[in-house]
Amino acid sequence: MHRVTLEWRDGREATVDVAESETVINVTEREGVVVPYGCLYGACGTCTGRLLEGNLVHSERPRGLKPRHRQDGYVLLCVAEPRSDCRIEVGARVQADLVPNPWK
Repeated sequence: MHRVTLEWRDGREATVDVAESETVINVTEREGVVVPYGCLYGACGTCTGRLLEGNLVHSERPRGLKPRHRQDGYVLLCVAEPRSDCRIEVGARVQADLVPNPWK
């Protein structure tokens, strides 16, 4: 088990214990921690987070992220499995950093 701390920009935090064979989203759902998600297989990008500390792997190709986003530490929580304790920035504003709203 790895301790995964989720951090929102408004200062909220939640910590969940995630096994290496589980995804972060599966555990947040089970624990009642609300994190945005959509497709659950790495295509839509709704569950984008930014890895602040630690190590995780994507169990499937994260098609919802461009290679430069992955290099900048962005991850898709629906296919992200921890390999160490982690800190991850989460919330809708993290995804908005990558896909700005053209209607603003």
